[in-house]
Amino acid sequence: MLGIALLTGGQSLLAQGERKEEKVRELIESNRFTIQIDRAVPMQGRAVNLTSTYSLELKGDSVISYLPYFGRAYNVPYGGGEGLQFEEEVTDRDLSFNKKGIAEIKFLARTKEDRYTFHVQIFSNGSATVNVNPVNRQNITYYGQLITDRKE
Repeated sequence: MLGIALLTGGQSLLAQGERKEEKVRELIESNRFTIQIDRAVPMQGRAVNLTSTYSLELKGDSVISYLPYFGRAYNVPYGGGEGLQFEEEVTDRDLSFNKKGIAEIKFLARTKEDRYTFHVQIFSNGSATVNVNPVNRQNITYYGQLITDRKE
């Protein structure tokens, strides 16, 4: 009896995992998704666990970046500028899936302050890595989770 319960419980978990993988892929391919960011890793220094809500959102041909920046800036406006908090058009977008099913999304975004190259990896379980390479600042990496249960 216990063996049957464990077997059906295991199958249920497997089915849930497969549904989540399908939802993750569907969101990525729709090009409309949000990644909730919980950790930032500057090029120099230690990882920073984020306690406030930060995110990166793709909406068709635009990106909404609400990310903190930690690191060295080479050329920024007086007062520090807006950093990585902007809504801009995306150019040179490229989406591919590697052999392990990891989504690789690359795109450019340009603001009045800087040009940013984004390299986003989203795993089948929804975990994500976002590398940002600005022209006027040091690179920074963020870690987070794809939001799959948003009601729209």
